[in-house]
Amino acid sequence: MSRTPVTHDLVRRLSLSLPSFPRVLKDILDTLDDPDANFHVLTRAISLDPLIGARVLWVANTAAVRGRRESAVTDIATATSLAGVTRVRHIAIISSLSTFAAGVRHKLPTAFWPHSVSVGVCCEELAQQVDVPVSPSSALVAGLLHDIGQLWLSHFDADRLAGCWQAAQARHVPIEAAEVECFSVSHATIGAWMADVWDLPADIVAAIAGHHQPLPANAVALSPHSQHLVDLIHIGEVLSNALDLGGRSRNRVTHLSGPACERLGLAWDDGSHLLFGRVEARSRHANSLFALPPR
Repeated sequence: MSRTPVTHDLVRRLSLSLPSFPRVLKDILDTLDDPDANFHVLTRAISLDPLIGARVLWVANTAAVRGRRESAVTDIATATSLAGVTRVRHIAIISSLSTFAAGVRHKLPTAFWPHSVSVGVCCEELAQQVDVPVSPSSALVAGLLHDIGQLWLSHFDADRLAGCWQAAQARHVPIEAAEVECFSVSHATIGAWMADVWDLPADIVAAIAGHHQPLPANAVALSPHSQHLVDLIHIGEVLSNALDLGGRSRNRVTHLSGPACERLGLAWDDGSHLLFGRVEARSRHANSLFALPPR
C-alpha cells in the first residue's frame, strides 16, 4: 500500500484529474451581493442544465398546487417567481454539487452525500438564526463541501482511507487525528487546499479547514466574517450528527466548541426544538430531492 504523504502540491495536481468544479456555483458566490447579476446567473444555469430546470419547475408546481393555481407552470420565469430567487439559488447550488459529487465517488460510504446535504442544510438554517452577518448561501456551500477532503482521499487511496476509518473507530480517536497519522494531513486541510485550488472565497476555505477545530491554537487570526462562518460550519456538523441526520451508521458527537457558540450568540434553550424540527424536515426533503443516482 502506498504511504506517500499528502502535500499541498499533490492535492493541487490530483485535483486537476477530478471533474471540473461547477462554474455556476462559483458564479453564484461571486454575485451574491448583486441581486441583478445573481438572477442572471440563476436563469442561465436553469436554461443550460435540464436537471436544475426540472427541479425548479417541480418546486414551482408544488407551490402552485398549494396556491390553487389552475394551470401547470411550464416556463422558467414564472417558476422562478413562484419558487422565489432564494429557493432557486438553493436548488442550483445543491444540484450542481450533487452532479459533481456523483462524478467523483469511488469507495466512499453511500452516506457521504446525504451527510453533506444534511450539514449544508443545517448550516444554512443556522445562518438565518444567528445575529452575526453570515450569508446563508455561503453557509450552505461550505456545509456541503466541509468533507470534500475525504472525497479527495478516496480518489487518492481508498483502501488506506478505509483502514484509517477503522483505526479511528477501534482506537476511539478523532478521524482527523487518524488521518494525520495515515496521510500526514487531515481531510479538513485537504478540503481547504482543494477549495483554494478552485478559487473559492477565503471564508469558505477557512470554514472547511476549521470545521473540526474552529479556532486551533496555531491558527492565523481570521477576520470576524470568516470566523463566524468557521464557527457556524463546526456547529452545523455537530448538530447534524447529534440529530442523527444523513443516514450515517458512524455518526459521532465529539465536541461542541463553547467559544464558537458564544461568538455566534447561540444558546440552546427550550426554543431550540423548533430549530431542530426545521433542520430535520429540510434535511429529509433535500436528501429526497437531491439523492445521487445508484452506483
